[in-house]
Amino acid sequence: MPPVRIITSRKRRRTVTARMRAGVLELLVPAGMPHLERQHWAEVMTRRLERREERSRPSDDRLEERARRLNERHFGGLLRWRSIGFADMERLWGSCTFTDGAIRIARRAASLPDWVLDHLLVHELAHLVHSDHGPEFHELENRYPLTERAKGYLMALDSMA
Repeated sequence: MPPVRIITSRKRRRTVTARMRAGVLELLVPAGMPHLERQHWAEVMTRRLERREERSRPSDDRLEERARRLNERHFGGLLRWRSIGFADMERLWGSCTFTDGAIRIARRAASLPDWVLDHLLVHELAHLVHSDHGPEFHELENRYPLTERAKGYLMALDSMA
C-alpha cells in the first residue's frame, strides 16, 4: 500500500478526508486531532483504499462467484455457462455467446459499483435463456431488483463518454 502523509488543518473541525496524490495517500485531519486518532484514521482510510483497489481489479474468479450467487438467487441455479470473464470491449458492457455459453464483461466495468456489475451479469445470464431482447428476456432481466437503476447509471456513463 502507498505511504500515508497526514496533513493537519486549523480550518478543519471534525471531518477527515483522504486523497491519492503522486502515489501517496494524503489524510487531511483537524489540527487538534490527537495523534492516536490520526493513526486510527490512517488505518481506516488505508483499508478503504485497499478494498476499492480490490474491487476495481478485474478478476474472472470474482465474476464467476458473483454469477454463481446471482444464478442461485434469480434463476434457481438452473443456468450453465462454459466460461465467464472480463474482456476488452470499447462499446459494449457485456456479451453472451448464446450457442456456447461464453459470457464476457467489459474490463472497464470492474470498477463499477457491485450492484451495477450484478445487473450486467444478470443481463448476460438472461441471454443464456433468450438470445434476443424480447419480452421474455426482459422478464428474466427484471428479476434483479436494481435493473432500472443500473440501466440509468450506465446510460449516464455512456452519455459522458
